[in-house]
Amino acid sequence: MALLQISEPGLSAAPHQHRLAVGIDLGTTNSLVATVRNGISVVLNDENGRAMLPSVVRYLADGSVAVGEAAQAMQSEDAANTIVSVKRFMGRGIKDVGEISRLPYRFADTPSSFATSGGSGQAASPLATSGGSGQGGMLQLRTVAGVKSPVEVSAEILKVLRIRAEAALGGELVGAVITVPAYFDDAQRQATKDAARLAGLNVLRLLNEPTAAAIAYGLDNAAEGVYAVYDLGGGTFDISILRLSRGVFEVLAANGDSALGGDDFDQRIHCWLLEKNCLSALGPQDTRLLLTHARAAKEQLTDHAETRITAVLSNGEVIDNILTQAEFQAMSQNLVQRTLQPLRRALRDAQLGVADIKGVVMVGGATRMPQVQHAVEEFFGQTPLTNLDPDKVVALGAAIQANLLAGNRGGDEWLLLDVIPLSLGIETMGGLAEKIIPRNSTIPTARAQEFTTYKDGQTAMSIQVVQGERELVSDCRSLAKFELRGIPAMVAGAARIRVTFQVDADGLLNVSAREMSSGIETAITVKPSYGLSDAEITRMLQDSTQHAQDDMQARSLREQQTEAEQLLEAVQHALELDGDLLDQAERTRIETRMGALRNTLQLADHLAIKRAVTVLNDVTVGFAQKRMDKSVAHVLAGKNISELEVK
Repeated sequence: MALLQISEPGLSAAPHQHRLAVGIDLGTTNSLVATVRNGISVVLNDENGRAMLPSVVRYLADGSVAVGEAAQAMQSEDAANTIVSVKRFMGRGIKDVGEISRLPYRFADTPSSFATSGGSGQAASPLATSGGSGQGGMLQLRTVAGVKSPVEVSAEILKVLRIRAEAALGGELVGAVITVPAYFDDAQRQATKDAARLAGLNVLRLLNEPTAAAIAYGLDNAAEGVYAVYDLGGGTFDISILRLSRGVFEVLAANGDSALGGDDFDQRIHCWLLEKNCLSALGPQDTRLLLTHARAAKEQLTDHAETRITAVLSNGEVIDNILTQAEFQAMSQNLVQRTLQPLRRALRDAQLGVADIKGVVMVGGATRMPQVQHAVEEFFGQTPLTNLDPDKVVALGAAIQANLLAGNRGGDEWLLLDVIPLSLGIETMGGLAEKIIPRNSTIPTARAQEFTTYKDGQTAMSIQVVQGERELVSDCRSLAKFELRGIPAMVAGAARIRVTFQVDADGLLNVSAREMSSGIETAITVKPSYGLSDAEITRMLQDSTQHAQDDMQARSLREQQTEAEQLLEAVQHALELDGDLLDQAERTRIETRMGALRNTLQLADHLAIKRAVTVLNDVTVGFAQKRMDKSVAHVLAGKNISELEVK
């Protein structure tokens, strides 16, 4: 039962002052949007009552885009142009994607998105630019509609969720909180933010998925104590240790694997099918077909001891195998074990033991697998908490945060203290990574450290910003490079250069460098090397604006088609019930107009459909009157006037 909100006289917010904000779970497999209504967080359904939108996008040759169920239905037939699990590509280059040859996509060349900074004549930088591991651009996908980045693909998913929310809430959104895996690095977070901007969303905050789940769970159950949030989604795995106390959500530690998820379990079944049937080097269509059946088999084995996998390959060969739950658990055992290593690291970072954990919250559809639940129960020595839907809990928590950030008053006062998942620092001489902000630091945060020059007379310094836990820059991800010029010529080691890192609530970074004696300073808002440049984002936004008219026409067409289909169904039903009220000429006239409307529905012309609807409405006016007269006569049958008098 929801509690009533009681305000002091004159302090209650007027209904029109409620600002519309949503929480969005941009998932690898499915995505959701939620909002707060009457103090309760709820998931918003589409027009067919479905909460989850499959995170699948299909590009067609005519430039149109299908998102969700329509795209998912064609993922085997048109594998190269139907993008699934795009979240695994966000902020990533070709070399970051494992087993790329197994994927059914056509990848485009991606030049580096930033140039290496060069030093001035005599200024050899003490921060040698040996180069990190992340200096390539984000991978690009070739489709029949042109080259698309993962950001553009994700934007199509977010756009559908935005339209759904605006239709359900009846107005324009103030903004959205979008969730990301806790172990997403700066490049992946920036790519997510770029996608939201491209979709027309104002991002109030990027929120770690396990933290969002804790918010939903904690506020719903008034929980107190230390909790572990085990989040195994379609493409990523995260573990977060949180302390919930008197309305304060404090993330003590976060760990995980951004390249481990439910998709990997599907891949194991796929490989099993190949081995079982002595198959190799399948084409894109057959590969996607088997992966689709593998995912269905995985879901079946959640509740059944065995499942039958039947498929017909493009060459006519029939696949027909029975997979048992025991076999599936054996082939996926090492994947489950891979999730336990981050658990141990997170507990160690939080300086806690298993006995300190009060409860374990399960998040993500992949946590429904029995072998996962058993492993977590065995590790923590307690049954995991599953009283909230693991598919919806992240979106529900994000909606609560969005409602708060939008400025709407709520009954719960709470504070969120999140952490940065990966250390941030700069490159020093010898290609070493000097950490300035260590991982699991509470955000927002700011820290500074002083460096000096390496050579006499040095007047410039090249600074490379890196992220990761390794000691060598070559093992970390390079985020950006910039230069500080105009350093007064001094002997080596005399200059004092203060480098300041500031991380905002989204986990995104700003870096500045200042020479202390002269006061010269330079700064950079880190645009990760795998993110999109401002020019690229501007180009995409311009494309979106240019196609706004097309989008409006497409929407008008679909609305008119829906109205026409409803009218045809209603008239057909009326004819079946009361067709005897019409003479042959009247019935023929109505059926002729119905046929004309059906023919017009095949045309992509909403005005023509609207005219045909109007004509059919006009010719059925007399029929409607006759049906009304029949109903009235039926009601009055056997009555006398005295019984009808108003008393």
